[in-house]
Amino acid sequence: MEGVTVTDEMLSSNSVTRQLTDQISLAKAFVVIAKESNNLQFAWELSAQIRNSQALLSNAATRRTPLTVGESETAIRDMALLLYQAQQLHYDSATMLMRLRAKIQTLEEQMSSANEKSSKYGQIAAEEVPKSLYCLGVRLTTEWFGNPNLQKKHRERKQMDAKLKDNSMYHFCIFSDNILASSVVVNSTALNSKNPDKIVFHLVTDEINYAAMKAWFTVNSFRGVTVEVQKFEDFKWLNASYVPVLKQLQDSETQSYYFSGHNDDGRTPIKFRNPKYLSMLNHLRFYIPEVYPALKKVVFLDDDIVVQKDLSGLFSIDLNGNVNGAVETCMETFHRYHKYLNYSHPLIRAHFDPDACGWAFGMNVFDLVEWRKRNVTGIYHYWQERNVDRTLWKLGTLPPGLLTFYGLTEALDPSWHVLGLGYTNVDPQLIEKGAVLHFNGNSKPWLKIGIEKYKPLWEKYVDYSHPLLQQCNFH
Repeated sequence: MEGVTVTDEMLSSNSVTRQLTDQISLAKAFVVIAKESNNLQFAWELSAQIRNSQALLSNAATRRTPLTVGESETAIRDMALLLYQAQQLHYDSATMLMRLRAKIQTLEEQMSSANEKSSKYGQIAAEEVPKSLYCLGVRLTTEWFGNPNLQKKHRERKQMDAKLKDNSMYHFCIFSDNILASSVVVNSTALNSKNPDKIVFHLVTDEINYAAMKAWFTVNSFRGVTVEVQKFEDFKWLNASYVPVLKQLQDSETQSYYFSGHNDDGRTPIKFRNPKYLSMLNHLRFYIPEVYPALKKVVFLDDDIVVQKDLSGLFSIDLNGNVNGAVETCMETFHRYHKYLNYSHPLIRAHFDPDACGWAFGMNVFDLVEWRKRNVTGIYHYWQERNVDRTLWKLGTLPPGLLTFYGLTEALDPSWHVLGLGYTNVDPQLIEKGAVLHFNGNSKPWLKIGIEKYKPLWEKYVDYSHPLLQQCNFH
């Protein structure tokens, strides 16, 4: 009986412990039926006797000696009488099974409803901007427009930077509207780099956060790392005639689906209708060569990651003629292509192996020379335009990424990118060896719903003594 907690005494045919345990199990079932029948007095009597029998078992376990017939005789007899009464009340097996099945069905319905609400509220919590983060954005924006010296310092730094187009540098890009998260990415990369002065971060944000981002990365120094801040609204080529996502945003049915949840009868989970999946900051990863026309190689980083190793080695990896270097995620079946794409659609069936290995966005090495040569953005446009009715895939940027970079992705060593810190338990050894830790999932480390045991991995790169963070009640 390896792996099972069964004592020799319980295996004995004369075991009073086993007899008492069996009685308790049966009595618990009768308690449920008695309550269903509104026989509350009898349910109370059964519950009292269950507690009495459990106390005997607990005492025996504490002293580590088996129950004797003498000390358990009264309890067994009293319980037997109650179980006999239950039978007299027609709590027979058939009735019990029928009622328990009905009870189970009710509980399953309640659990399903609770899970749906939990998912909904969890998604809402994940999408909300914490007050402290909002405060930081407002204060930085005020500082930017109220402090001419800050703007002057920013202009001087920008004019002096020849590194932005220098392909001998290590170029990283982030597309984010989260000031603190972006700061952690830059800070953790800088602190773990052997040559921070060779690192260039290209940060793209939106109009709302542009001034705040510029202010933050002007007043703070990150070991000599160069940081460029842009806003995507300044990209002239980014228009509805060129970008399918922008064109889809103008479609009333798409707006209704993502922003109202109508025309769906509640069939699609709330996370699939998250408007962030139509955000340009989310889709800008497919336009990196247009954003950085002078660059040959870039490492893309999501804003929900933390770096804990030197990343310079990524720039010397041979991608063997591929465009995308990424860590594969097919160690388990649900990370293969058939879990992300609709294989009942003939276009998907004809072009993609359902058992092909998926890979992760969040830390990707992109060869922009090969990208331009193979017109990868054009491939993305092709698939995005064919999914206007959401029949090829529903969720986010990973499915179109899997289609776009199919046959163009080089597998990287898994230690470069460790996933799951925002929704599941991760092997501590993987975390220790990981170069980039990814808090993918709803439980971001800057939110109250973040997983407590993983928060310190992220928080160590936040300077909570910073005056602005103190003023905005970060802790």
